[in-house]
Amino acid sequence: MNAVLHPRILKIGDAMILTQLTDRTKILLTMMMSSFVTPFTSSALTLSLPDIGRDYGASANELGWVLEIFLLASIVFLLPMGKLADRFGKRRVFLWGTVLFTLSSALCIVTPDMGFLLAARALQGVAAAMLYATNMSIVALSFPPEQRGRALGWMVSMVYVGLACGPVLGGLLNYYAGWQSIFVFITAACLACVVMTKLYLHQEWREEAVKGVDGRGALLYGLAMILAMFGLSELAELDWGWLALVLGLVLLIAFVRHEMKAKDPILSIYILVENREFSLSNLTAMINYSATFAISFLMSIYLQSVLGLSSREAGLVMLIQPIVMAVLSPTAGKLSDSHSPTRIVTVGMAITALGILGLVAVVHLESLWLVVPVVVIIGIGFALFAAPNNNAIMGAVPKRYYSLATSMIGTVRLVGQVISVAIVTMVLSLDWNWLPQLEGLVRNIEISFIVFTLLCLIGILPSVARGTEQ
Repeated sequence: MNAVLHPRILKIGDAMILTQLTDRTKILLTMMMSSFVTPFTSSALTLSLPDIGRDYGASANELGWVLEIFLLASIVFLLPMGKLADRFGKRRVFLWGTVLFTLSSALCIVTPDMGFLLAARALQGVAAAMLYATNMSIVALSFPPEQRGRALGWMVSMVYVGLACGPVLGGLLNYYAGWQSIFVFITAACLACVVMTKLYLHQEWREEAVKGVDGRGALLYGLAMILAMFGLSELAELDWGWLALVLGLVLLIAFVRHEMKAKDPILSIYILVENREFSLSNLTAMINYSATFAISFLMSIYLQSVLGLSSREAGLVMLIQPIVMAVLSPTAGKLSDSHSPTRIVTVGMAITALGILGLVAVVHLESLWLVVPVVVIIGIGFALFAAPNNNAIMGAVPKRYYSLATSMIGTVRLVGQVISVAIVTMVLSLDWNWLPQLEGLVRNIEISFIVFTLLCLIGILPSVARGTEQ
């Protein structure tokens, strides 16, 4: 009866709803673009490092820093950028981040030497931190809770599209047009993101209660993370790596004590202590990334050095896992809107552990046809983990803490990645003198997968414990 009596009202209402959905879609597309650019920037450079080294006469250690300095700068600036987003507005910080990413990428094209390139890459890392600290919170604020998981799932999907396309497209660009062309592509993509931000993001999200930024806390946090992450990544290479790691942890303790007393802390310690669902979800994420990030590195070595595949063939095999993740992540995110994210995440962790355990079983069999289905299983497990866990983290805090939640998601992910690489570096340095070289390599790869399996199983514990808090 209402439909008959008030058709104009219904039509206007429907138009308003349609407009809202369209605006949300435009915002989501912008955030998806940013979610694509950052992982692509990391993965696309992998195959171009030898050419960069030849152009600048750089050592292997210097080339490693082309990747590491981007990661380290992102970790150091993530939490401070989240606080700046609360202070000055999430849209503004996101826009500044896209502009800085565009400019720093353009600088990488014309860099005259290795030092300049590393400085430009550090600026890219700062810009990435600005995107990491804002994009997910903007999506969470733009979508209602019942649609948030699916939206976050699309963002996770674009992360894996970036990871999957990076080596393939980066390799092609490097081969046909030189490594600088990779940064030309990145600059164009970032410029498109700037335009989309100006066109589609009209609202400013700012926390009026935040009046300042804890500069001393930001300095303590930055120094602590630089020392801890550098020490962790160099444990197997430098004798004083342990000293840097310990000093970083000491400064991290000092940072936590300072934040407990600060008026406007960049990290609310009380949220971590009192909100167990939030803290356990972040712990679960860090453990998961510690157990999964370096799998692709190990598989690259295994496929080429043990199975004898060419780099092109190995690249095609390694595309399988991110493609599975990209396809399933939106569905997994949507599933977390209507079902308990905790249960989905726990199942995802268990499936991932099963898949990595499968790698332990098949590495000695040296059969590609056994490796492929196991990689698919890992892809399914991680797809069930990532978007639902992000949804659980964002849903565990009030809206005023969305920037903190987004920054924590990025921080634990990046820290987990560093831990994962550190584990692999230490295990691969083990020397089995009585074994042939190839058999020693296979044994170290097997040990790495065993460690990763145990980490996944350990990660199930905080995930299950989180469920008891709901």
